[in-house]
Amino acid sequence: MVKSSKGYRNRTRNLLSLSPRKRGMRGLSRLLQTYEPGQKVTVDLAANTVKGMPHRRYQGRVATIVEKRGRAYVISVQMGGMVKTLIARPEHLRLFTAAG
Repeated sequence: MVKSSKGYRNRTRNLLSLSPRKRGMRGLSRLLQTYEPGQKVTVDLAANTVKGMPHRRYQGRVATIVEKRGRAYVISVQMGGMVKTLIARPEHLRLFTAAG
């Protein structure tokens, strides 16, 4: 019996896969987007960029920008009763819009 992998991207076949028309690099607007501290963002993992990718458990979560650190941003995410601090690049973030 082979032991199952416990890698960083395990069990992400459906979560990180893109439809054929959306494959390839995302547009430059995701990279050039700037965020200010206090802004709300949604963690939206870009499967084609591995650097600066948060863990898959944060996909779709709403976070708050804390500060900018180099090319990346420090964000805080509410998980359960705790506040988690993550470092994520802008290609894995998008502005939060309350739909509804």
